[in-house]
Amino acid sequence: MGPSGAGKSTLLNIIGMLEEPTYGSYEFLGEDVTSLNERKRIELYRNHIGFVFQAYHLIDEMTVYENIEAPLLYKKVGSAERASRIADLLDRFNMVAKKDLFPNQLSGGQQQLVGIARALAAQPSIILADEPTGNLQSAQAEEIMTLFKKLNQEDGITIIQVTHSEKNAQYGNRILHIADGVVKEDVVVG
Repeated sequence: MGPSGAGKSTLLNIIGMLEEPTYGSYEFLGEDVTSLNERKRIELYRNHIGFVFQAYHLIDEMTVYENIEAPLLYKKVGSAERASRIADLLDRFNMVAKKDLFPNQLSGGQQQLVGIARALAAQPSIILADEPTGNLQSAQAEEIMTLFKKLNQEDGITIIQVTHSEKNAQYGNRILHIADGVVKEDVVVG
């Protein structure tokens, strides 16, 4: 958490290996990411990190099914395994009937569920969520936050969320308050 311009999204992008830190080091699974070549960073990213964005970032020309399938194609997951994972995710998120719809045919909450399903398709150990409920009504936001809590507690997925919402922050186990690119406070919740 922190004010606009504090460095929250930049930190998320560094954790997600999309940006390099200007100083310091970053270790992920015991490896210094800053010293890895690009191929190795991409491999770590693809195998361990899922992103969920405020603006959903779904591909408009692709159906729900195809949007969820996209990261599996990049990972070269076989067709039977792809179909199985996608079927499980569609079922889990009650979206089987919507699999052939396009993003513009869905509500904001449904689009965000597709974004989360797409992030989960690659079976990440970490989900990085940048204002994941920023464009949603409060009931939809609560549904997404409850889902994140369940993913963390039941599936063991670490979720790192950037948020302005005190309410959303309370779903977490730990809150880092950031200002001017520096962690000012580290609070354990609960």
